[in-house]
Amino acid sequence: MKDRGVILTGVCLLLLLAAVHRYDIQGTEDGERETGISQAAAQAGGKKGIMEEANLLAAGYDYDGAVSLLKKAPGYAESKEMQEAAAKYLARKEDCRPADVEKIPHIFYHSLIADTSRAFDGDSREGAYNQVMTTVSEFTKIMEQMYERGYVLVRLKDLAGEKTDENGRTYMALEEILLPEGKKPYVLSVDDLSYYHYMDGDGFASKIVLDGDGRPKCQYTAADGTVTVGDYDVVPLLDSFLREHPDGAYKGARGTIALTGYNGVLGYRTDTAYETGENLDEDQKKFLEANPDFNYENEVQNARAVAEGLKKDGWEFASHTWGHLRAYSCSYQQMVEDTRKWKTRVAPIVGDTDVIIFAFGEDIGDWHPYTQENEKYRFLKSQGYRYFCNVDSNTSWVQITDEYLRQGRRNVDGYRMYYDMTEGTNKLSDLFQVEEVFDPARPVPVPPMGE
Repeated sequence: MKDRGVILTGVCLLLLLAAVHRYDIQGTEDGERETGISQAAAQAGGKKGIMEEANLLAAGYDYDGAVSLLKKAPGYAESKEMQEAAAKYLARKEDCRPADVEKIPHIFYHSLIADTSRAFDGDSREGAYNQVMTTVSEFTKIMEQMYERGYVLVRLKDLAGEKTDENGRTYMALEEILLPEGKKPYVLSVDDLSYYHYMDGDGFASKIVLDGDGRPKCQYTAADGTVTVGDYDVVPLLDSFLREHPDGAYKGARGTIALTGYNGVLGYRTDTAYETGENLDEDQKKFLEANPDFNYENEVQNARAVAEGLKKDGWEFASHTWGHLRAYSCSYQQMVEDTRKWKTRVAPIVGDTDVIIFAFGEDIGDWHPYTQENEKYRFLKSQGYRYFCNVDSNTSWVQITDEYLRQGRRNVDGYRMYYDMTEGTNKLSDLFQVEEVFDPARPVPVPPMGE
């Protein structure tokens, strides 16, 4: 009987965890949650399960969601404990203050280096990796330091969203982010999460996969050929950290993944070139030659499943242009053709998006607001884009009109960290202590940009 009780307790715990995980994918606006969540929690652990789930919501500053969950729970009207908890959450909300949206920083990473000995091996790619990549060790320490300093991850779309006026006209307006005193919101994005062919064998993960619980992890091939699945890049590392520290994210927020398409997405070779065999570059030819059993339809199907898993986990997608295009330098026709490729080759896998994160950080205009005289802006707006992100080394840069939100992003990489330390540029000190983070395995000096 004792063993049976242990088993039943374990089953209840698993059901509760499943219910909590479903919160991540069923949340709706204004703190309202699906009633099935409280029912699932009730089945898993009764009042205790509901209370634990409400505490988890409140830990992520979703006080309205926590209160709504409790009030919809069976027995709320008779439960003094639930009523007191609801009052406590509302009191916490009253103590929160709205963040200054225009002062929220946006940081970004590329794929993380999991094995520095392979990335920094003296070949022709070492310099670029040293400049624009971050190591797993550095990223882990940065997360910890930012958390200790009170930083809380928010979604890009938590800053502003489209509204509709009484005449049916849509417009962009600032959102309200309520956080306790001492908490500081930030936005995070990841560029080029396509695991390009050129990265093969250089100590990076090779693709994103879903584990047995449907959570995103990374597949990694070690130098000896051993294949493992684990926390080898930004997505799973951040997920694992935030599961341990739910107060590190605002209402379950995750980051934005900016994707190109020419080598496929998320480590899957989904571009149509792999199906047709036309206009292949040398890396693509070598890949197909090395994988004679490659099945394009299966590859696309697997990529879609992973993309759905990422979205359920809270991650969002952005266009990084199909071909890593320089948006300012390219011609208008090149932008039109590149956008067509992203819409037809990437969007069917990850879903459409209204966010564009410019490759190379190269914006379609200077710091002045976009105008209708800017034909590239008119075109991108006609394609549904409303959020535009460039690269800017200022602490924060946000520009909002009734048509769009525009935000500057700060690179957190070898180049920025090294020159912050050696030249005192002081571009990262508000986020973390660079000297405590910088990976000693990183070759110095880090090459200046352009070399």
